[in-house]
Amino acid sequence: MNTLLALLGTELPLIQAPMAGVQGAALAVAVCNAGGLGSLPGAMLTPEALHTELKTLTQGTSRPWNLNFFCHTPPVPDPAREARWREALAPFYAEAGLDIGTVPTGAGRVPFSQAAADAIEPFRPPVMSFHFGLPAPDLLARVKGWGSVVLSSATTVEEARWLVAHGVDAVIAQGLEAGGHRGMFLSDDLTTQVGSFALLPQIVAAVDVPVIAAGGIADAAGVAAAMALGAAGVQVGTAYLCCPETTTSALHRAALQSEAAHHTALTNLFTGRPARGIVNRVMRELGPMSPATPAFPLATAAMAPLRAHFEALGSGDCSPLWSGQNASGCQALPAAELTHLLARGFK
Repeated sequence: MNTLLALLGTELPLIQAPMAGVQGAALAVAVCNAGGLGSLPGAMLTPEALHTELKTLTQGTSRPWNLNFFCHTPPVPDPAREARWREALAPFYAEAGLDIGTVPTGAGRVPFSQAAADAIEPFRPPVMSFHFGLPAPDLLARVKGWGSVVLSSATTVEEARWLVAHGVDAVIAQGLEAGGHRGMFLSDDLTTQVGSFALLPQIVAAVDVPVIAAGGIADAAGVAAAMALGAAGVQVGTAYLCCPETTTSALHRAALQSEAAHHTALTNLFTGRPARGIVNRVMRELGPMSPATPAFPLATAAMAPLRAHFEALGSGDCSPLWSGQNASGCQALPAAELTHLLARGFK
């Protein structure tokens, strides 16, 4: 018997990756009802919005579901670094005719907290997944007290061992191909990051909990390959981005289904932390990784007005077009249909 299925209580050992900013409960409901583990990202939701989405999710499915949060430490604002960042963005602001002096500072994403736990507690999530490590021990104990299964992302063998030592029930092995934010938390050295099929067997050999493969898996053949390398299950994100149940913008959808999707890079420009997206103008002109960006997630504030301006002109020049290295499975299919196609890889 697949140990992950026993742990999650799902029909398939398939997790839909939580993707903040491009989905709500609708995608998670569709995947859950198709036999996978649908996920709801909580990092960009207020407690009120979180409550609303969880209500929609629990009314839409009777099957297990996953709620995801970030576990970063909120940074102390650094005025000098913020000034360097605004200086780097000044030419874009001038072109857009916007006043950079009016931009408020602030975070676009919040870590898991007692306030979030208060909003969540009535729903007792069957599964909770975390990015950038794990919450503080008291918060983690609270989650486990609800009976929630706990997952978290590891981008190195060392991170996987750390997660197991600190109480995860299963590890998500996030390969370098994966779209969106790198889950790295023990080091910020990008040279430690390796591809899925190098990382996966090493983590499987290093830990005694189920390991879920993530990164570059876009079709049934990718699922089968991950399982052949010892994965107990897979997590798929990019392939779901063009499903009608997502809130992915028309610009982002068009980019995912174009030649542009063949060129992705890790960038810290949009949030302050490395995340994989389709290379666009701001990444080319400032360089995808800039030393000027404020600490995660403070870079978001000054990028937001530029993003809004250029998107209104029909341009993704300053938008985070998140995508993994393999966008070939990104089709405008209902999420249930895509889930069934991916599930063929388990046979």
